[in-house]
Amino acid sequence: MFSKRLTIYSFIFFLFCLSGSVIQAEEASIHTERMALYRKTEAISHIPWYYFAAIDNYERNKETATEDEPLISITFDEDSWYGIGNYPKNSNPDIIKLFNGIGLDGNGDGLASPEQEEDVLYTLAMLLLQEGPTRDDIKIGLWKLYERDLTVKSIMNTAKVFQTFNEINLTDRDFPVDINYNYSYRNTWGDRRGYGGLRIHEGTDIFADYGTPIKSTTYGVVEIMGWNRFGGWRIGIRDIYNIYHYYAHLSGFNDAIEIGTVVQPGDVLGSVGSSGYGPPGTSGKFPPHLHYGMYKDDGYKEWSFDPYPYLRRWEQMAKN
Repeated sequence: MFSKRLTIYSFIFFLFCLSGSVIQAEEASIHTERMALYRKTEAISHIPWYYFAAIDNYERNKETATEDEPLISITFDEDSWYGIGNYPKNSNPDIIKLFNGIGLDGNGDGLASPEQEEDVLYTLAMLLLQEGPTRDDIKIGLWKLYERDLTVKSIMNTAKVFQTFNEINLTDRDFPVDINYNYSYRNTWGDRRGYGGLRIHEGTDIFADYGTPIKSTTYGVVEIMGWNRFGGWRIGIRDIYNIYHYYAHLSGFNDAIEIGTVVQPGDVLGSVGSSGYGPPGTSGKFPPHLHYGMYKDDGYKEWSFDPYPYLRRWEQMAKN
């Protein structure tokens, strides 16, 4: 009987491992296909591939993840693509141009279809090139497409990360406090706070001794650092998933970190302290801890959400 159970459990475990391998293979395949499309569009337009990758990644992470993830998440509304008045949605590039549409043929099949990834990326490239090929030109082109500073900043930061690592499949994570030190935490998101006016606590507090190393949990770019009346010495990192990571109450920063620095999971940002709740230099008004907050951007607004479930998952990843 025991032998039969062992055989069944072994078979289930085998299927679990096999399904995990299949999922990983599928993810690797879709990232390979995407990179090939970005590279092809780079060759045609001379715009570096990582800008297309960053725009696509931004669009993908605006939405709630779905099981059937499209190859490319960049879309254009039909009126812009076909031109107002092109009611039959004629895909002939000459007809589209006649109606002042933006759609272009990127794969050479004689049609400009918003359903064809190569057509979409080529059209995007030509829109950006209206301003020029330099980094500043790309920023202007992005502003004209989105008319939103935070969106432009997010895309440019993500492009910088992709350029640095020459990779788009960046999924590693780490716990924000070095797990080799003593620490403790619970879910404190949404608790009441009184300093500076009644408000909710937008993060999780991780208590640890002074000087405990604080690490980046993700890939991203340091967007802000310095003193904040509420957070003391703090660092803000914008990651490649449209999420802003907020680290507060530090006792000091890593000398190698500055605004614009590209970070990856495990990079040391600074150390645990008790700074804040006052003018620059104020410290010791509460026990030493890291306040860790996460804020999601959906292309229209940015809001705080509970980081606790993610911290538990990343803690296990770090321990394993």
